[in-house]
Amino acid sequence: MKRIRIDFAEPSLRRTLFHTPRLAWALLATGMALCVPAALLASRYLAEERAFEAELAARATAAGAPAAPMASQAAARAPLLTPAQAGAVNAAIMQLNLPWRDLHDAVAAATPPTVALLALEPDARRRVLRITAEARNSDDMLAYVERMGSLAWFEGVALTRHEINEQDPNRPIRFQFDAQWRPQR
Repeated sequence: MKRIRIDFAEPSLRRTLFHTPRLAWALLATGMALCVPAALLASRYLAEERAFEAELAARATAAGAPAAPMASQAAARAPLLTPAQAGAVNAAIMQLNLPWRDLHDAVAAATPPTVALLALEPDARRRVLRITAEARNSDDMLAYVERMGSLAWFEGVALTRHEINEQDPNRPIRFQFDAQWRPQR
């Protein structure tokens, strides 16, 4: 007969550690044990490399040639970024550093059941979150926009567009507004 495991305990670190198989613990211990010799070999290799560079520098000064450190030679060979490439990299980093989860949680917590969120479009450069939603009537729409403006996350909320969806029999109001978020520290 096959055993059925029923576990009603909430997920926690203690429960996860308890249910971790012994093979996983053995593999973890083996991996940690292999890291010690690898660290020792790496430190020995670095010491030998530094001694070799010092010997090369000593031979170069003895021969009368100016000694150039290896790091500066590597830096001289590194390609420089063009301003367009640097701007693209900075834009990507800004997009990656966007506090997306916190913004989403703030918007989700402030959204009443009478409003349906359709789209959230963040613009990290301007720190603006463009929100597209639908409401049953204009009172729900205005109350939602005011509620978003009162959140501590946002410093400016402005309704940019609204229209009645004539194709839908319920005739909801589709609206769009921009919410500028405050820089979080």
